[in-house]
Amino acid sequence: MPEVNFSGPSGRIEGRYHPQSDNEAPIAIILHPHPKYGGTMNNRVVYNLHYCFYNLGFSCLRFNFRGVGKSEGEFDEGLGELSDAASALDFLQIQAPNASSCWVAGFSFGSWIGMQLLMRRPEISGFIAVSPPANTQDFSFLAPCPSSGLIINGNLDRLVPPSEVRNLSEKLKLQKGIKVAHEEIEGADHFFTNFEQELSSTVNKYLESRL
Repeated sequence: MPEVNFSGPSGRIEGRYHPQSDNEAPIAIILHPHPKYGGTMNNRVVYNLHYCFYNLGFSCLRFNFRGVGKSEGEFDEGLGELSDAASALDFLQIQAPNASSCWVAGFSFGSWIGMQLLMRRPEISGFIAVSPPANTQDFSFLAPCPSSGLIINGNLDRLVPPSEVRNLSEKLKLQKGIKVAHEEIEGADHFFTNFEQELSSTVNKYLESRL
């Protein structure tokens, strides 16, 4: 998988780009968890999400937010990271200008950034939000949410109470014109420790239903 570097608002951004041979393959960007708590593009959940999309025919990009790995800059409380994600999508669209559709996926902090990107980029047609931090971040900007997607969490998540994720999901399900699916994986914690296969299977099943 080629290592790539592209320009972001704070300098160079480090990523991994995994293209398909089909010029019209759909594209997806995958966003990692909180940089201040060890989040990187090589996080296992992020890695597995990447391959869920790739194995279903997507050209995929995952990358390190500013200040992580070889990416330049410093943590910016989400505002700068959203700009990084926008730059990553720009880069991906330059690589795949004829893509048939565009998706965003994120894990924890990355899902919060991804949902904000969704609001700003109308070309995004679907999302996967894994363990969205509904207890610590404000998701009220999703009014309305412009695209259908999937929210996934574990019922034993001790960082984000499952009730908070359910409340977020139920609010989105009330919106007209979109369909938001919600899957809660029995026995899984915030990081899906020992439940990575169940997470991947859930994502695959949803993506297959949308393709």
